[in-house]
Amino acid sequence: MKFITSIFAIAIFFITSIGALAQEFTLRLHHFLPATSTIPADGLAPWAKRIEEASNGRIKIEIYPSMQLGGAPPQLFDQARDGVADIIWTVLGYTPGRFPKSEVFETPFMVTSGVDTSRAFQEYVENFAMDEFEDVHLIAVHTHGPGLFHTRDSLTSLEDLQGMKIRGGSRIINEMLANLGAEPIGMPLPSVPQALASGVISGTTIPWEVTTALSISELVHNHTDFSGAFGLYTQTFALVMNKESYNNLPADLQAIIDAESGVQISMCFGAAMDAGDKGGRDVAVSLGNNFVTLDPEETARWREAAQPTIDKWIAETPNGQVLYDWATTNVSRAYFSDLSKCYN
Repeated sequence: MKFITSIFAIAIFFITSIGALAQEFTLRLHHFLPATSTIPADGLAPWAKRIEEASNGRIKIEIYPSMQLGGAPPQLFDQARDGVADIIWTVLGYTPGRFPKSEVFETPFMVTSGVDTSRAFQEYVENFAMDEFEDVHLIAVHTHGPGLFHTRDSLTSLEDLQGMKIRGGSRIINEMLANLGAEPIGMPLPSVPQALASGVISGTTIPWEVTTALSISELVHNHTDFSGAFGLYTQTFALVMNKESYNNLPADLQAIIDAESGVQISMCFGAAMDAGDKGGRDVAVSLGNNFVTLDPEETARWREAAQPTIDKWIAETPNGQVLYDWATTNVSRAYFSDLSKCYN
């Protein structure tokens, strides 16, 4: 009888163990852009697919674009913290002042390419700013490529910008716009097309990659960028996970999430942004729009006018000069980017 009982107990143990191993976890990923936008289409969707495949289907990731789970874009980070969503992708600048150390990558003329700036930003956060993400499980941070102006009227000099109502996507970018002489209008990205169509703003600061999803090149026909290796600005993004959702996964599934996290994912998202920039510009070219690249002398004038934005960030941030110097050094250092592992 004891033998039969033992066999029965062993059988129950194995059945339970197999059930645990086969347990499925459904994670809801929430973000603010249309599904056809660059990172949702070329970053988040293939990222989720790779995790599902690596887990043999034990992890299912449901993606909810365009704020389909409710709320507004500035609430996304808290949705991950509070468990409203399991994973979110958001713009850090949507919550001004919440990520002060991370803001250094939004300062003027910091960005080079999406891939190199994203790599440097990920390394920076891991070294200096993990405390800004202590309420969530960080998967990756990244930036977009060089930002530029898209305006109703041609913008060929600093004088042309004076008094122009320009959308800015973060506190730092709005400060920069004010220092350059524009009237900054802060708003989340999804609000930009209507604001341009209605005349609330006369231009916007966004990278090329998002112009296609929002039809920006159809709404305004002038595009202004800068000479040299550095773009005027970038914005910072984060892909983060609710801590409990991560901790509830068994160790082998956590390892799959971990393998799709960090510098490599940051670079891949940055590379997607760079590819999206080319596609966005190609659309504007096909529409016959007007392109202006400010020459080195004019670009230098904008650098000088934007410098107070940098000085203020350094002054307000503990060890600001050290952090700024690290960022500027590492964003432009030679680095071999192995993008063969990125999503196709």
